[in-house]
Amino acid sequence: MAAAMGGGSGSSASRAAGKGLAVLLKAGTPSAMRQVLDGVYAHTPPGVIKFNDLVVSSGAGCWITTTDGHRFLDMSSGIGAVSTGHCHPAVVEAVRHQAGRVVHAQQNVFGAHEAMVNLYDRLSAVLPPSLDTYFLANSGAEAVDNAVKIARAATGRQNIIAFEGGFHGRTLGSMALTSSKTIYRQGFGPLMPGVHIAPYPYCLHCKAQEARGHACYPSPAEQAATVAATCGCSNIRVKGGVPRDISCCGGPLESLEWMLSTQTAPSDTAAVILEPILGEGGFLVPPPGFLQGLRKLCSKHGILLIADEVQAGAGRTGRWWGHQHWLSTPTESPPQAGDTTAPSSGTVPSNGPDDGPDILVFAKGIASGYPLAGLAVRRELVPRDKMPPGTLGGTYGANAVACAAASATIDVITDEGLVQNAARRGTQLMAGLADLAAELPPGLIADIRGRGLMVGVEFGGGSGSSDGNLPRFTPAHKGVASAITRACAARGMLLLTAGARECVRFLPPLTVSEDEMQQALSVFGEACREVLLRQ
Repeated sequence: MAAAMGGGSGSSASRAAGKGLAVLLKAGTPSAMRQVLDGVYAHTPPGVIKFNDLVVSSGAGCWITTTDGHRFLDMSSGIGAVSTGHCHPAVVEAVRHQAGRVVHAQQNVFGAHEAMVNLYDRLSAVLPPSLDTYFLANSGAEAVDNAVKIARAATGRQNIIAFEGGFHGRTLGSMALTSSKTIYRQGFGPLMPGVHIAPYPYCLHCKAQEARGHACYPSPAEQAATVAATCGCSNIRVKGGVPRDISCCGGPLESLEWMLSTQTAPSDTAAVILEPILGEGGFLVPPPGFLQGLRKLCSKHGILLIADEVQAGAGRTGRWWGHQHWLSTPTESPPQAGDTTAPSSGTVPSNGPDDGPDILVFAKGIASGYPLAGLAVRRELVPRDKMPPGTLGGTYGANAVACAAASATIDVITDEGLVQNAARRGTQLMAGLADLAAELPPGLIADIRGRGLMVGVEFGGGSGSSDGNLPRFTPAHKGVASAITRACAARGMLLLTAGARECVRFLPPLTVSEDEMQQALSVFGEACREVLLRQ
């Protein structure tokens, strides 16, 4: 089931597409599924990549069933969107009930609808209290675009700083902020002007780490032990691991300050946008002090901080929002003490050095796979004189059925303790991956990283060593990560790659059980042995 590309040109598949693909699909055989896919691909642009040649019939919890009767353990959950699992009964019932009342009451035509009112109540309970104003949209990319609009209008500045490896969407605006892979931007320029890309602390590949033989970089077992300690899961034992976090050289923050001196003056810089944990860029976790230092720098210059929580939010990381692992909100104690440097005079006030973001973007898991996204912002950043009526909107934003799904999702996450389950199962996953890394020859699994149920694995070339005279990390063979996802699919588990290097990502539903996680570890171990030991 290699990645398939849509395409076709008047072939027999294309003709079949007009003669009842749905009827053909009812045969329920692998052959019928293949013919149907050929017909679908004949009408699909080649730019839409397909990772698995499957036609889904149904889903329940962490499992997908295809039309030919095969079941797959889903460690992708719609790229993190199906937070409460496929077809959670409470979400299904909320959608059915809302669809029988009103499907769409457009947000500009009406002041509100009941489903929106219910959702606002729930958002106010889970979002940082300072972010008390909401705008609802369809997708994360659309929400990012509107966050940029708000930042520019609020500050009167034009430039936006994003980070290497970040993914913020595929619209012309959000695409300019995206640098996780060149494929997302190539051939579409000129892009939105005023965007500057700063280095992100990818510490595994930092030259300072390499010069020290990665002595300041924790092993997979130490990474897992750190997660167990910080997520309150110290009862999950990590073999041979003691907590040790990344020791960062501080270069990325210094580079950002240098950028403000050489490329985009603070007085021209509206906002800095980043994912609290890089998603598409490889599931990179920021080193200690990085987000706090970034928040302090933004506050010093009156630059707004935008947290793109599209993938890391809604309980995914074992906190409601990914940034809360490192930045406090008014209801939390700050992770680290910091000074109280005030913003420069004449600038828009931003949160303090240890506070959270000024704008938070959410999507994906907030509505269990239904198309709802949005942003939360401090009220003073959207005054009527700078954002008058008509500057924000969209036909399908705040769709009533999607709002009902989001309310049910928040209720399920809260009532079923899914944030806590994400922390526990994520620690179980990290511990199991650390065991696998120790079992395989040194360096084949170069890194495991993440928080909660947002976990990445990066592969190496297999010559890694704890001997200070040898490099701990060497690059993996190109295509290893994709080969492992194919080996997992052949064993009945769906897994995705991440980033421009050889990485895979685990993004199961937050409802995943201990037994299901153990099954995932077993399948992944078999796939790694098949691929890595036969290179």
